[in-house]
Amino acid sequence: MAYRVIELTDSQWDTFVRQHPRGHFLQLNAWGKLKSEYGWYPVRVTLANDQGEVCAGSQVLLRRLPLRLGTLAYIPYAPLIDWQDSSLISSMMQALQQLVKKHRAVFLKIEPGYAVPLDVLRQQGFAESSLTIQPPNTVLIDLDDEENILKRMNQGTRRNIRKSEKSEVVIREGTRADVDSFTAMMNETGDRQEFGVHVPKYYGRAYELFVPSGDAVLLMASYQDVDLAGVFVFKVGKSAWYQYGASRDVERQRMAAFGVQWAGITWALAQGCTVYDMVGIPDEHEATLEAGFETRHDGLWGVYRFKRGWGGRVARTVGAWDKIYNRPLYLLYQLALRWRRAATD
Repeated sequence: MAYRVIELTDSQWDTFVRQHPRGHFLQLNAWGKLKSEYGWYPVRVTLANDQGEVCAGSQVLLRRLPLRLGTLAYIPYAPLIDWQDSSLISSMMQALQQLVKKHRAVFLKIEPGYAVPLDVLRQQGFAESSLTIQPPNTVLIDLDDEENILKRMNQGTRRNIRKSEKSEVVIREGTRADVDSFTAMMNETGDRQEFGVHVPKYYGRAYELFVPSGDAVLLMASYQDVDLAGVFVFKVGKSAWYQYGASRDVERQRMAAFGVQWAGITWALAQGCTVYDMVGIPDEHEATLEAGFETRHDGLWGVYRFKRGWGGRVARTVGAWDKIYNRPLYLLYQLALRWRRAATD
């Protein structure tokens, strides 16, 4: 079957993403708009078949490299494609290559998600990269009904949810005015758990771009009008993602973080989602995670203990894969990135 590149409006593109079985909020037009305010430039490739039906697509983020050396091209959780259709895959990869070369890409990095055949990626010229952008390892919670979800949790998590309910913690859907409070809690949580957070404006723009359209919700937990915890949950189709979470050190005995997380899960369930992605745990095998979560607290280890108690299953994407167009500049970029990361450790 022959495929051709077509143009979609922003609304048409979002409809395609929401309906695709591999749809992800990082492929929505709003995510491209958000990243465009922080040094990225979004472009899209969409393929249609002979009948004019949209059958594959990718939102690509481009970023200029220093000294006019070209650009890096990055695709999170895409291409949105049938990974069993070799003809469609070849057409998409050809279209992507033409696009990124047009923008002088030194390399194309993709993080295509789950259950992607690795032999196909290799056949298309990609090589696995240790330099990931999205956390490849996560905990997925299956959503069927509240009773079953609670049964699958460990006893301590269920107890803490009940304690939050009994401790007069009030859960509400946050407004744009609540973003400043959420951001302050994010900074406090980042300092405590030793992970990086975005600048304050970032969360405000995320709210403005995703919440009014129904693609996300900000949930806040408070006690006597003092905010104690919050979660920012996104959704597309049947999937939801716990992308950002924050809590304060005060009144921790009220277990507000458990109450607001449970509110995020029940919100996703009410939206018709069947899976809730906890987004981000250490990139280790489950046996290693279980052996080390009580003693390690660096990086994502500090949040794994919390996430493991919700009755989910450890899952891993295929990670990051790079297709190189200019090897000397690619190697120079890798060295610079490693040096930068070493300098901040």
